[in-house]
Amino acid sequence: MPPRRLVVWCPDWPVVAAARAAELGPLVPTAVFAANRVVACSATARDSGVRRGMRRREAQSRCPDLVVCEHDPDRDARLFEPVVAAIEDMMPGVEIIRPGLVAVPARGPARYFGSEEGAAERVIDKIDAQVGVECQVGIADGLFAAVLAARRGQLVAPGLSPEFLAPLAVDEIDQLADRLSGRQAAGRAELVDLLRRLGIRTLGQFAALDPADVATRFGRSALAMHRAAAGREERPVLRRQPPPDLVVSEQLDPPVDRVDRAAFAAKALADLLHARLGELGLACTRLGISARTEHGEELDRVWRCAEPLTPAATADRVRWQLDGWLNGRSGSSRPTAGVSVLSLRPEEVVGAGGLQLDLLSAATGEADARAGRAFARVQGMLGPEAVLTGILDGGRDLRDRVRFVPWGDERRPALAPDRPWPGRIPAPSPSVVPDSPWPAEVLDAEGRSVGITDRDRLTAAPHRVEVAGGRSRAVSRWAGPWPVTERWWVELLAVAAGQTAPATQVPPRSSVRIQVVLEADSGPGAPEAELDPGEVALLLVHEQGRWWVQGAYR
Repeated sequence: MPPRRLVVWCPDWPVVAAARAAELGPLVPTAVFAANRVVACSATARDSGVRRGMRRREAQSRCPDLVVCEHDPDRDARLFEPVVAAIEDMMPGVEIIRPGLVAVPARGPARYFGSEEGAAERVIDKIDAQVGVECQVGIADGLFAAVLAARRGQLVAPGLSPEFLAPLAVDEIDQLADRLSGRQAAGRAELVDLLRRLGIRTLGQFAALDPADVATRFGRSALAMHRAAAGREERPVLRRQPPPDLVVSEQLDPPVDRVDRAAFAAKALADLLHARLGELGLACTRLGISARTEHGEELDRVWRCAEPLTPAATADRVRWQLDGWLNGRSGSSRPTAGVSVLSLRPEEVVGAGGLQLDLLSAATGEADARAGRAFARVQGMLGPEAVLTGILDGGRDLRDRVRFVPWGDERRPALAPDRPWPGRIPAPSPSVVPDSPWPAEVLDAEGRSVGITDRDRLTAAPHRVEVAGGRSRAVSRWAGPWPVTERWWVELLAVAAGQTAPATQVPPRSSVRIQVVLEADSGPGAPEAELDPGEVALLLVHEQGRWWVQGAYR
């Protein structure tokens, strides 16, 4: 039988944290968005029809007064620190699953407070009185059952976790997916969809399958979820004990009192820890983080993860913990001095086979690890914005498709790049995209400027193109035009409401694009770094009354 767990769950924590940061009232309809979809919403927003996963446009149409907040994991962790501190005042062995969800061994609190019911009541009263946050407590055998019990505010009797889980919908195995990476969460969602199409509707039906059949048909990751659905631990009880020399520490001289400076030290420590784990063929699933100030104040936390940690995920948890401590509000013991010692220790490890990385992951290979440490050193000398890496974003315009983020930050697209995006330029994409579009002139056979009509048509056929200050070349072939109008509904909604669009609202954008093939340059023209002397194709965009070169095809 898995050990009893007491789980404290703060409902809609991303919304609660965002509302507290913005000083919004509890009755204000609020939603937190990531990649233009609802991550979490308040009860008043749900009463208006807003649901998790809904697009922003649909959510705002259902609730016009909806307050929109962007997803900020650092903010969620920082404001959750007082809740963790309140629980630690009463119970030892706190494990943070994610901001808003905490697990504690239930045996000790139950004996100290007389019963499990008494322990649950004391936790709820303590958090409400000290932090002013609503929470629910659940107790059951095993972490998975305890989390689902907390979401229902139930205490499951010992030995009855399988009976408690059996009638629940199979969709519940996706409840913990929001603490996983995007790829892992998508894997669980795909498994849920496949099980439903196979006629498996409840956790009990899933648990009744033979483990060997689950491993053969659905893979190794599904086997852990199968164990959880049956009321057992997701990972076997007997786990490998980490060697004591895996603890890594660093003396910070001078002590740091800013989270960004401590985060640089955390990146180096995370790389060192995972390098040692990799040499032993291990991966960390429970991580202990300890920080001590020069005045002797210490904060120690244990973070539990459903999947083995990566160096980036380890550094994120260090940053979250220190952000909540150094920038803590009332209710948390904010230190009186800077952090002088930072330590990482693996509390629980598994075989490295449980960690599946992409072939191009920064954590694979010693050469990549050395490059990552070199980038971190450059950032330490020149600042975080000195080293940038490009990520593919969603959008119709070339300027929206590529975004640069500081090295070491999460490479998560703001908009999903795999969406249809009607009006997007089809493959192949231009091989050269300037930092800022080049001004251009498109001329017809009579030497007059080619414009755009009210119906988004060309006023004449393109005959020549002048790029960047008079360098002119003849057009041999061309295609288009392709008009695109984005966010056209902003002004319509404002007119319907009898208001003007807010200044912070991204304005509508209308453009017309064409592709042209230029003949070989027979005289002095553009430098070879910009345009080839031979035949070259350009992507031209007509916007704000003039033409621009957005990209070149080589």
